[in-house]
Amino acid sequence: MIVGYVFALVAALASGGGSVLESIGVRRAGAYGGSALDLVRLRRQWIYFLGIGVDLVGFACAAAALHRLPLFLVQSVLAFSIGVTAAISAFLGSRLTAPGWTALGIGAIGLVLLGLSAQPGPAKALPEVWRWVLPAMALVVGAIAWYFRRFDRPWAAQVLGFATGVGFSVVGVSARTLNLPSSGWGMLVEPAVWAMILNGLAAAVAFALALQKGGATAVNAIMFTTNTALSSVIGLVFLDDRVRDGFTAFTITGLILAMAGAIVTAHYATQAKEPLHVAQQSRVLR
Repeated sequence: MIVGYVFALVAALASGGGSVLESIGVRRAGAYGGSALDLVRLRRQWIYFLGIGVDLVGFACAAAALHRLPLFLVQSVLAFSIGVTAAISAFLGSRLTAPGWTALGIGAIGLVLLGLSAQPGPAKALPEVWRWVLPAMALVVGAIAWYFRRFDRPWAAQVLGFATGVGFSVVGVSARTLNLPSSGWGMLVEPAVWAMILNGLAAAVAFALALQKGGATAVNAIMFTTNTALSSVIGLVFLDDRVRDGFTAFTITGLILAMAGAIVTAHYATQAKEPLHVAQQSRVLR
C-alpha cells in the first residue's frame, strides 16, 4: 500500500510539472489564442515534448498505483497536481490569490481523508463488451476536441478540459482493470492496452487545444475534477473499489473537499495572470 501511495504522489508531481512545460511550449510556439493549425509549430518546441515525456512518467507511475489502490484515491491524488501546476506557475510569474491557495489546502485535506478511507485491492473484471467500449471512447473525446477547437472563447477551454478529463478517466479505468498477458504478442490484442493508447492520445490533443484557449492551472482543475468524479463513480459502482469499514463518511467528505478545492482553484486561477504572456518570462527557460 505504501508503494502505491509513493507511485501516486510521483505521478501527481510529474503530471503537474508536465502540464506547465506543455503550456510553456504552446506559448513559446506562438500558438496560444490561435487556431488548431498553429499547433504544428510545436514540433520545434523541445520543452513541449519534454512536458509530454514527464507526463508519460507520471502515467506509468499512476498505472502502477492503480494496480494497488482504488480509482477514487489515485485519481484524487493526481488531482493534487493542480497544486503543483499552481506553485510552478506562481514561481514563473502567475499570481494565485490567497483564496486560491486556501482552496488547494482544502483539497489536500480531502486527499488525506480519502487516503485514510481507501481499501487496497485488485479491481473486478469488466464485462467483455465494456472492454471494447473503452477504446471506442477515444472517438467521443476526439469528436469533442474537433468540434470545439473552432471557438475562441473561455468556455471552449473548459469544454476541452472536460473532454481531456473524460479521456484520462478511460485511461485510468483501463489501467485499473488491465491484466497483463503472459506474452508480448498478447498485448497487441488486449482491449485495455488500446484503450489506454487511443484515449491517451485523444486526451493529449484535447489538452493541447485547451491550453491554446486557457491557462494551465484552470484547465488542469477542470480536467482533474472531471477525471476524479467520473473515475470514482465507475470504480465504486462497477469495479468493486472498496472503502474501509466505518470510513464511508471520510470518503464522501474527502471527495467533496478534493473536488471543491479543484473547482475553486480553477475559479481563482482563471482570474490570475498566467505565466509566459510576456517576453521576459519566456526568456527564463531559453
